[in-house]
This record gives sequence, C-alpha cells and structure tokens, in this order.
Amino acid sequence: MEEYIVELEHITKEFPGVKALDDVKFNLKSGEVLAFLGENGAGKSTLMKILSGVYTKDEGIIKIAGEVVENMNPNKAKDLGVAIIHQELNMCSHLSVVENIFLGREKTKSGVLSNKEMYKEAQDVLSRLRIDIDPDTVVGDLAVSKQQMVEIAKALSTDARILIMDEPTSALTSSEIEELFRIINQLKQEGCAIVYISHRLEELKHITDRIIILRDGQYVATLDFDRTNMDEIVSYMIGREIKEKFPRVSCEKGKKILEIKNLNAGPMVQNINIDLYEGEIVGIAGLMGAGRTETTRAIFGIDSKESGEIILKGKTLRIHKPEDAIKEGIVLAPEDRKKDGLCTKLSIADNIALPNLDILCNKLGIVNMKKQKNMVDKAVLDLKIKLANADSDSGSLSGGNQQKVVVGKWLARNSKVVIFDEPTRGIDVAAKVEIYNLMNELKKNGIGVLFVSSEMPEVMGISDRILVMCDGQITGELMAAEATQEQILKYATQFKIKLAKTTGDKR
Repeated sequence: MEEYIVELEHITKEFPGVKALDDVKFNLKSGEVLAFLGENGAGKSTLMKILSGVYTKDEGIIKIAGEVVENMNPNKAKDLGVAIIHQELNMCSHLSVVENIFLGREKTKSGVLSNKEMYKEAQDVLSRLRIDIDPDTVVGDLAVSKQQMVEIAKALSTDARILIMDEPTSALTSSEIEELFRIINQLKQEGCAIVYISHRLEELKHITDRIIILRDGQYVATLDFDRTNMDEIVSYMIGREIKEKFPRVSCEKGKKILEIKNLNAGPMVQNINIDLYEGEIVGIAGLMGAGRTETTRAIFGIDSKESGEIILKGKTLRIHKPEDAIKEGIVLAPEDRKKDGLCTKLSIADNIALPNLDILCNKLGIVNMKKQKNMVDKAVLDLKIKLANADSDSGSLSGGNQQKVVVGKWLARNSKVVIFDEPTRGIDVAAKVEIYNLMNELKKNGIGVLFVSSEMPEVMGISDRILVMCDGQITGELMAAEATQEQILKYATQFKIKLAKTTGDKR
C-alpha cells in the first residue's frame, strides 16, 4: 500500500450554529496533484485551515509522514512543510520580492540583516522555478500572476513539501495559467504534494491525479481522475445531476432600455457605444485588460466620464457617482466582491439592507426591521444562500455565498438595468447555475442585463448578444447563437485599425 504524506481521519469542526466538518477523511501522496472539490460551503477551506494550523479541529487525527500531530498551529504546520496559497494573495505590496519571501524569518548575522544571502536564496528559488523576476522588484509593481509566482517561491523557500493552492487561476489569463501549470507539474516531478482547489473543472485534466470530494461538510468520494468524467464529478459534488450547464430562456425583445453613446473615461474606455433592450442579456467578452471592468465602472459612476451620454428609457442621465445610478435604476455587482461589493465586518442582513435604506426607512430615517427581515429572507431564499443566520458577518461566508449576497442586495430594488462583472468567479457549478437562473428571471421581467465574463463558454451560453472589447474599445458584436470561440478571440486580440482592414469598417 502506497504511503501518504498527509492523513486526516474523522475530522470534525463546529462553529456556532454550523457543523462545518462531520467525520471527514482526507489523504495526500507525495508527488501528486490532488483536486479537492465541493460546492461553496462544503468545508474545503475549513479542512485546509485545519491542516495548515489556522483552525483547531474539534475531533479527529492529523498525520504528517505517518506521525500523529497534536495541537497543530501555523508555526508547527510550517515546520512540517505545509504551505497554503490563498485565493486572495497575502503579500505586502510595498515591500520587494525578497523582503516578502523572507518576511518574519529574516536572515541576520551579528544582529544585521544578511541582505546578500537573502537575495541569493530568493534568486535561487526563482531560478529553480524558471520565474524571471528580479528579487529587488517591489511586489506591488508586479502583475497578479507574478505575485502568485512569488507566493509559490516563498512557500518553497521554507522547504514546503505540502502545497495547498486555493483558486490559483481565478485572476489569471490563459497564458499565465499555462505557466502556472508548468510550475505545478515541475513541483510534482520534484516530489511536492499539491492540493488544488478550483471551481474551474476544465482545468483539472492538465494537472490532476486524484480527486477528493466533500459535500455539506462530509466526505463523499475519492476518484482517480483518468477513470472518471465531468458529469460524474459534478453529480458527486452537488448530489444530483445538472441537466443544463447554461440554462437559457427565450424572451421577446422589448424596447430599448439603455443606450451608451460615445462614452470615454480614460485610456481603457474609448468611444464605447452600447444598446441594451428589455428582456435581453448582453455579454461583454475580452481578455484581461481589455477595459470591460473600467466600462462598467464608468457607467455606474465610480470613475469619472470625460464625455458621452447614458440614456435610460429615453432620458439622458447625469451620473456622477454610484448613488445617482442606483436612484435611476442602474445597479452593479462588481468584480471584486470583497473590496467593492461587501462590508465583510457587517452582518449579511446589514449588507443586503445597506444600499436599500431609501426603501427600508420611514420619513424619520428609522429602519423598518420587519421590512428588512422580509427583504433579507427573500434574498436568502431566492439565491439559496447558505448561512448560520443573517446576523453573521458576511466575511464568514464562503466565496460563492458572498457573491450571492452581493447580487441579493439588488433584488429588492425596482432596478431597470443590472450589470454583472464576473459574477461567477470563484463559485461552484451549482451556484453558477443559480446566478444564471437569476439573470434569466431578470430578463423575463423586462430588466436589461449587462454581463462581463472572462469565460467564453459562459458568455456564449448565457448571453443573447456578445460585445467584444480590446484595448478599451468595442471591436466586435456577435449574436450568441451564432458565435464561436474563434470569432470572439479574433475580435479580442485585434486593434481597431487591424479590425478595420479585415471588415472594411473605416470608423
């Protein structure tokens, strides 16, 4: 029988009102990539925090390299070779690469920092991974993908032999993902044991050896990747078969609800023209850095416009700040839910109520608590938000449930246009379908939906029309039913002048 470097047996963990893990088992071999899967709230992050010493187990046994480990804590986990790279990177952006790699364990000689020694060791580990970064570079000046490579280098510099990666590709481009997979496969060949947590199931074929699945805090199955298929994996994850990955509803196209004319807002929003009709979903596709998010921010009033018009149902709007857009009926579920969409220290109920105080308060400014409870209960029910109670901090929710709260706070408003920026990033298959169904409900109710996504199958599967952006401009428009990934990619990688040559468009 092959030995495991990690064995977790009968692990149980409870939080107030929630049994996060119930008699869970987990094992990991050296030199393998184990995909650790489950819906949001299944208990994956909780179990990995127990393995890395962040949480203390209530019951169960932890074994590392065959030895039982008692009283696991972060320092002990680090000494045992366990390292975790979180979805939200944990770097000090104002410090250099080498300073981040050795933060908290600086090398000294006679009480003086050994800068040359640390620089050489940082350079050695970066070279080992074939990462071309100067150790003196300030981390904040690096792209997110490079910051992630620094996190991996930092882990390896501590002689990590068990590496946990939580949603590592959520903010990476296709080429950056390929580079990450190269490094993962290199580490695997060197004998490193890797736990890979991701909701992008299509990635698994490039790196995965085995799969362990949790559901509702319980162990479900261990699968050999080459002996299973995606339908079986999804069925284990959610306990049922998803018959339609991208549910689509047909609606009669109504009147023009939103018109964006010649919108300019900095170098990434150049002469943007968008028409949106009642009862349709318009997807905005493009590569990272194309200007999609910047366009949504300009429409919503976060970023200042230089010129252009926003016309809602024939009325030209004066939007200078988000409050103006919200009052007119244009709302945004932003890309970065933690930074821009949630107050993580406030309760779930408060987050849902916060942008709706004009609806919930009486003339004296006092919140009607019964109205608030009804609003919150409806959002929780409609979106199937998993929570202990609505008074819990929103920061305690899983990533997918946080996204649902961001979306749910707009449900009570009489919104005319809803803009979704990467609404399914970091959430599981079943939760994605719930978000798609929500979009379809809005569409059926005559509400215009503008939808930014980096996932081409998603934007093709849910949209009615697709706008493609490149370098701050709209370079193509396609009907989703007729679009191909090749067509979208062509528009997403061409400058306006190149596009004009191929299409005869001389604008």
